[in-house]
Amino acid sequence: MKKQIKVNKVGILERLEKDIVLGAEGYVFELEKRGYIKAGPYIPEVVLDFPEAVTELHREFYRAGSEVMVALTYYASRNQLQTLGRENELEKLNRQAVRIANKTAKEYGGLVAGNISNTWMYDSSNKEASTKIVRKMYQEQLKWASEEGVDFVISETNDFLEEALIALEVIKEFGLPAMVTLASVQKDKTRDGYDYVEACKILEANGADIVGLNCDRGPATMFPIIEKIRQQVSCSVAMQPVPFRTSQKYLTFESMQQNGKGAYPIALEPFQLDRFAMAAFAKKAKQIGVNYIGGCCGNTPAYTRAMAEALGRTVTASRYSPAIELHPMAKEERRKKDTEFVDDWQLV
Repeated sequence: MKKQIKVNKVGILERLEKDIVLGAEGYVFELEKRGYIKAGPYIPEVVLDFPEAVTELHREFYRAGSEVMVALTYYASRNQLQTLGRENELEKLNRQAVRIANKTAKEYGGLVAGNISNTWMYDSSNKEASTKIVRKMYQEQLKWASEEGVDFVISETNDFLEEALIALEVIKEFGLPAMVTLASVQKDKTRDGYDYVEACKILEANGADIVGLNCDRGPATMFPIIEKIRQQVSCSVAMQPVPFRTSQKYLTFESMQQNGKGAYPIALEPFQLDRFAMAAFAKKAKQIGVNYIGGCCGNTPAYTRAMAEALGRTVTASRYSPAIELHPMAKEERRKKDTEFVDDWQLV
């Protein structure tokens, strides 16, 4: 019988004190591409129907350098599951998602993050009633997550600061470290009218351990806001952009158009960044003092590995990092022999 070795896990806050933490998200987009999640509702039914697919993606992100296994409970709230008539499986889905993340984390030594997100139920014109609804949804999700065992909680893609504050309060009720990040679909303010920088300051003042932005914007249009956030808060800052070529014309990937038609969410390939751009993002994020770096919708293990290696890390998947010099058409003897074909091969 193999003897089990007990390892003292280093928590998220301790890791952040020592170095940058590299995370990885984008689960729903990647699993949709693999045929396990329906685009549109983006509800993680895969947790119930094909749990092995979730385990595999956790494993791939770990091998690529992610230190955090994020439980796939994004959009796994009561109202979302009602959309597909599966609200009776709400508890089972939430618990199973955390169990899957824990299994991978124990196998490889990573952290497990519980996950809650924007609910689409908060209504700033009806605060009292909608706050009760949202709070109850967060409480039940985090009750199950805490019972299954998580190291911290990520509340993400928050369109409303007020909804983010509800999430933060509930996370603190469970005594867990809180990473709270905002969506940034609007130009410079949350849906309830708070400047993104000011919103992060308010979150820090209310006890958030990590604040920042995730999703919606690519590195080019997220950096200007993140730089200001970094200057204005004392806590750790998270930056998890989407790997797309956003610009002043298209601030977010939701606003992108191709041939006069909207590209979001399933016609975004022409706007995809390459791995070198995501590596450059990680380097710049480190330079400006970002503490938690990752990718969001559209992220892949290849991007995560590129970011890890840009941060100077050798990860499990680095064994298979590109070696273009070994391609037959990169070798000098082949190039001399096939002189007339050399210009047809423009290798990186």
